[in-house]
Amino acid sequence: MIGNTSIEDFYQQATAKLPEGITKEIGHFNIFEIEKLFDKKTGTRFMPYSRRAYYKISLIRGKNRAEYADKVIEIEESALLFATPKIPYHWLPHDDNQTGLFCIFTADFLSKNKVGIVLDDLPIFQPGTLPVFQLTKEETEELEYIFRKMNKEMGADYIYKYDLLRNLVLEVIHYGQKLQPMPAIDAVKNASDRIFSLFIELLERQFPIESPQQKLTLRSATDYANRLSIHVNHLNKVLKNNTGRTTTHVISQRIVQEAKILLKQTDWNISEISYTLGFDELAHFSNFFKKQTSFTPVAFRS
Repeated sequence: MIGNTSIEDFYQQATAKLPEGITKEIGHFNIFEIEKLFDKKTGTRFMPYSRRAYYKISLIRGKNRAEYADKVIEIEESALLFATPKIPYHWLPHDDNQTGLFCIFTADFLSKNKVGIVLDDLPIFQPGTLPVFQLTKEETEELEYIFRKMNKEMGADYIYKYDLLRNLVLEVIHYGQKLQPMPAIDAVKNASDRIFSLFIELLERQFPIESPQQKLTLRSATDYANRLSIHVNHLNKVLKNNTGRTTTHVISQRIVQEAKILLKQTDWNISEISYTLGFDELAHFSNFFKKQTSFTPVAFRS
């Protein structure tokens, strides 16, 4: 399965020190210069294909390749790249002349009570987008000024510096939302393997269900196709070729598997289990479970 890169994993890969106490109340934020990271031991700079557990905004100079499910974006010069925890991607430099800056932050750093917005509601972080933007020389200079200002503020002792840093991050986000995304090319080679792997990653990362307040957000084949920025028919074809089953069948089987675990290993009532698995009505869950297993949830639990 594709890996999940945490904040701690990032610092280990980057051979950088995780700041003490930075995540306690304000959320996590930090900024780095690209040329100073990822090459201290092996000379490698690529970021592996994984789902980051944090947001990342990169100002990149150099030739690079950004790979998504069935799309590839070739970056020839300067580019601005936004990464969200929801969508895995692979970043692969084509040369050693990689410069620029990037910042990483967690959702709680820009939580609604701090900035008045929901981060995932912004267009730049919506599933279905490919947020990589080719930059002109003027745009590169304007953005670099903002990133350099972030870098300077990180080393300052100003008591309200994180409020200022939030404003600077939002300025970069709004700057990016006004740009035109770079054109992507269809990546035929290995695209099916990538789509299948990413689908399984998106499916499995919703489990296990650990609380009655937790709820599945991806329930249908269309939900997954939208997240992967591909047509649902394309996703069905990939799943059929890899498993012999439809996307809906694969999703249903995984939900049934989790339902069985919750019914046997928790004392949650069936209404709670129904809710966590994404069913709006208990009757819908009961009918679904009986269709898949020949048992009602009550009968299976007993």
